Amino acid sequence: MKILILNGPNLNLLGKREPEVYGSTTFEEYFTKLQFKFTAIELEYFQSNIEGEIIGKIQEVGFTYDGIVLNAGAYTHTSIGIGDAVKAVETPVVEVHISNTYKREDFRHVSYISPVAKGVILGFGLQSYDLAIQSFL
Repeated sequence: MKILILNGPNLNLLGKREPEVYGSTTFEEYFTKLQFKFTAIELEYFQSNIEGEIIGKIQEVGFTYDGIVLNAGAYTHTSIGIGDAVKAVETPVVEVHISNTYKREDFRHVSYISPVAKGVILGFGLQSYDLAIQSFL
C-alpha cells in the first residue's frame, strides 16, 4: 500500500508556529514516527506553500497511489483548484486538520475539499494523520 501525506502552506513551520495550537513537534519528526508505526505502508511526504505544486502532486499520484492524506492548510478554504484536483483523480483523499477548524475563525468553516474527499478528520492534533492513515487499512 502506498500513501502520500500532502501538506500545504505554513505546515513546514510545525514545531515553531503557534505551538499552543499546533504543538512543538516538527512534521519531519512526526513523519518518522508514522513510518515506524505503519511499517507495512509505503508512506511518502510532500509539503509546499505553492498551490500549483499541491495540485500537480495530487495529479501526479492520483491514479497510482492507494490514498492521499491532505492537509491543504489555508488553501482548504480558498482553493477551488485543489478541490477540483481531488475530484478529478481516482485515489481517495482524506482531508485532515491538526486543529478543530470549527473552533477558529468563521472563514475556516468552509472547505472546498470536504465535498469531494473520502472523509474529514480534524481537531486531534498530529494524531489526525494517524487516523487518516488507519482509514485506508
